[in-house]
Amino acid sequence: MTDYDFDLFTLGAGSGGVAASRRAASYGAKVAIVEQSRFGGTCVIRGCVPKKLLVYGAHFVDELADARAFGHHVGETSFDWSSLIAVKNKEIARLEAIYRRMLGDAGVTAFEGRARLVDPHTVEVEGRRHTARHILVATGARAVVPEVPGHELALTSDEALDLPTLPRRVVIVGGGYIGVEFAGIFAALGAAVTVAVRGHILRGFDDDVREVLEGEMRKRGVTFRRTSVTKLERLERMEPRESALGVHFAEGDAIETDALLFATGRAPNTKGVGLEESGVTLDAASAIVVDRFSRTVVPSIFAVGDCTNRKNLTPVAIAEGRAVAETLFRDRPTVVDHEGVPTAVFSQPPVATVGLSEHAAREQHGEIDVFSTQFRPLKNAITGRDERTFMKLVVERKTDRVLGAHMVGVDAPEIIQGLAIALRAGATKAHFDATIGIHPTAGEEFVTLRDRR
Repeated sequence: MTDYDFDLFTLGAGSGGVAASRRAASYGAKVAIVEQSRFGGTCVIRGCVPKKLLVYGAHFVDELADARAFGHHVGETSFDWSSLIAVKNKEIARLEAIYRRMLGDAGVTAFEGRARLVDPHTVEVEGRRHTARHILVATGARAVVPEVPGHELALTSDEALDLPTLPRRVVIVGGGYIGVEFAGIFAALGAAVTVAVRGHILRGFDDDVREVLEGEMRKRGVTFRRTSVTKLERLERMEPRESALGVHFAEGDAIETDALLFATGRAPNTKGVGLEESGVTLDAASAIVVDRFSRTVVPSIFAVGDCTNRKNLTPVAIAEGRAVAETLFRDRPTVVDHEGVPTAVFSQPPVATVGLSEHAAREQHGEIDVFSTQFRPLKNAITGRDERTFMKLVVERKTDRVLGAHMVGVDAPEIIQGLAIALRAGATKAHFDATIGIHPTAGEEFVTLRDRR
């Protein structure tokens, strides 16, 4: 029997890699993990967590304004972007330390540096080789920047999270999660925001959700243009602080901005890892091809998370990583169901959804019933804020099973998380109808929907 240095060697200390490594170590495996950047990966260091902290900071603009309507005498207020970035950085540093400590407490050996696969059982880190019975690739993904002239002048979400000052004008190219979330952050904090997107925002989401969110964002001052950017150029002014960018659009016109953020997608981090040289198959998008157990065509090599480009969400990567550990070290073959995964967009207002959109439900199940409502929350009746909440249920007519639940509005992520359990359990519209709501809440509207659209 061949002796190896480790039972499992994980490339990438993000959510999926850390989850797999800790779980494997808890089952007695000898585990190593390597990270070339900061421990915590995209979510903790440059994704979900820091972005959500900026979203919280932006929300206080509304809260302070609304407080006056409820009798609070709020004096003159001001906002300091650098202070928000400082507290965000402090929290990220705290979380990174926790990740490192958790790995150490679990008995995982941690390496720092760039790793490369030498063969199906060997990993090289900074010139030193380590052997492993199994290798797990969890290298994540990176932001994609279109190759337009002047693209080097643009930001990605990585840089946007660490801007030294808040720009007065921002152009955001792309209407996915990142695009609409940063549009909400910058607009709430006082920037003039233009979103350039060739089609509609949030591709793949329910059409009503997309339309409602764009309408609410417009109310908040965000400008939308159905176009693409063809060129960026530096515009120098007499005063250094007035240095700006010229943004040229496909229609031939141009505008000035202080910053341009490309939110045009992410690509798997698979280049230079030695995957193909080790026999691992990549698809046309350079994502690692795996089976339902996250195993590549090389029996000893597995992959989880964004580098596989399946369902690129942090909780999914964690579930995939733990499933690999269960399969390899507990003799409990485990797969992750990628259907019916709830998701949220922390836009302003937020979006959350679980299950099928109306369009997908019609395609997959034929006859369906659609129930929806749009209303002004009770709080806004006092504040006068012109923001409405939207809710929608998609139901299979033949079985009465709820196929999809969608919401745009305050607390949408918290509410949909609960409904995700109901849909996972196969709840019917009759189950929703028989459930007594909590009054007065927004969530009760999901159990009082009666009129088919």
